[in-house]
Amino acid sequence: MDDSSGQLKKFQKELSSGTVSLVLLAVLGQSRQPMYGYQIAKRLEETGEGVLAGKQSALYPVLRNLEAAGLLASEVEPSVSGPPRRYYRITKPGREVLREWVAAWNATRDSVDNVLQGGVS
Repeated sequence: MDDSSGQLKKFQKELSSGTVSLVLLAVLGQSRQPMYGYQIAKRLEETGEGVLAGKQSALYPVLRNLEAAGLLASEVEPSVSGPPRRYYRITKPGREVLREWVAAWNATRDSVDNVLQGGVS
């Protein structure tokens, strides 16, 4: 692997780590039903145009952290086709945090876009 592809990979990893919580909250905030991890991962693949696709197992620690913070709640339900599944749903505090994070994301994105486009306003 050459240096530029290594740098790109590192940059993508850093970007991803800062956005996974936001997109997980967004997916669950848009869903009318609780979702389990595989469903969430599939939704990210579909709507993220592959950019947000990644290892499904990487989502679970973030889901657990969001639940520990009170932003998500979960329930385990039996599955007819395998082991029990943990279904996640966004909580009221999670919706409030999501609104704040979306505003912060939009402000950050706009600021970065402005810099990348040469700062012309």
